Amino acid sequence: MTNANEANVLRLSLHGQLVGYLAGFHNGRNVLSFAESFRHNPKRPTFSLITHPNFQGSEKLISSPLARNHRLHPTLSNLLPEGALRELIAHSLKVHTENEFQILSHLGRDLPGALIAEPMQAEDVPDSILNTYANTKAVSFDHMTANNRFSLAGVQMKLSMKAQADRYTLPTNNQALGDWIIKTPSTIHKDVPLNEYTAMKLASLAGVDIPEIKLVELNKLDNLPPINLPNETHAFAIKRFDRDKETRIHSEDFAQVLVKYPHEKYSAGNYEQIGKILSLYTGDGLANAQQFARRLLVNILLANGDAHLKNWSLIYPDQITAQLSPAYDIVTTHVYIQGERQFALNLGKNKDWYEASYAHFEAWAERAGLPWRRIKPHLDDTLSKARSLWPEALKDLPMNEIHKQTLTKHWGQLHKDFRLSIPKA
Repeated sequence: MTNANEANVLRLSLHGQLVGYLAGFHNGRNVLSFAESFRHNPKRPTFSLITHPNFQGSEKLISSPLARNHRLHPTLSNLLPEGALRELIAHSLKVHTENEFQILSHLGRDLPGALIAEPMQAEDVPDSILNTYANTKAVSFDHMTANNRFSLAGVQMKLSMKAQADRYTLPTNNQALGDWIIKTPSTIHKDVPLNEYTAMKLASLAGVDIPEIKLVELNKLDNLPPINLPNETHAFAIKRFDRDKETRIHSEDFAQVLVKYPHEKYSAGNYEQIGKILSLYTGDGLANAQQFARRLLVNILLANGDAHLKNWSLIYPDQITAQLSPAYDIVTTHVYIQGERQFALNLGKNKDWYEASYAHFEAWAERAGLPWRRIKPHLDDTLSKARSLWPEALKDLPMNEIHKQTLTKHWGQLHKDFRLSIPKA
């Protein structure tokens, strides 16, 4: 029988510096406490934009413990996988899928970004942490080993893998940092890797900053968990922008920035908020906002309805200053969802691709506090590149032919401001 006042504790560090401690109580309460050394360091590495010294309210935020029942604080909760991969990990650990503390403790050596979460022995937990809560007793972790007997069908898995020559291996026991994200084919939707590769290549041609991407033969993936794969030949691979060989580069998605849980990623924010944050709090605010505007237009042109809060991120190359990360997860979702015609979030109080015009972008810029005269030329350039390069490029890209037809039909249905000519057969 467990004692509600007993807690396991994780030590949180960033770039070799102590951030604080996360206590997971056996009654389901989770408490994040920031270390004094972190709180009083004006040059501290950025754990989250909301803890940056220049962010309004940051000092008050980190002066007291952040507590949540059952779930972790959103800054930590959003580090964990969603959906099928979380289900696989939870089953292999024999814990509930909502036991975020235990899942974090298992994944803590190779999380998104640069944060490291390490389980502590009871005797190593500082008294200052225990004294914060009456009658709290630190206990050591039970040894948990993931057994990969549980299998999943009907999913697309997103795995952090290590490139070795021309092969990709899923690291075990924290033996190496993953440096590529590998997305296996889905048994629900056809040819998703080919779709994403094509969409990302087209985005790049239109001036979107993307990481290195590849299509990888499935027989070059080693140590995969027991997942059922469809009769397709390739996975989609994208190089992790939060890794540089064995160096971790910190990053966070906009669900973390806005302190929202993953289930709120479609409902708890809009593109104006993201634009304003990029303008006010990143190293080159205008340039980041201009790139963001370019990507917003590309999502319209590519019929991507999944650009939610978790599909936009900040990155901290110097450990302190935020920049807009390279783009990721750009997919032509319209080919899988009949009748789909909406953005994931609001743009200028509009969600409909086919109604979106320059006027909506101008309204977006005004609400985000951005000068329209500095935004419109980047939209013009994006549109010019798409109109001149995409129709011919699409012919040679590997997207499913039926999906290509759906995409080109979409181009002809857009508002006249953004319409692309349909290539002749």
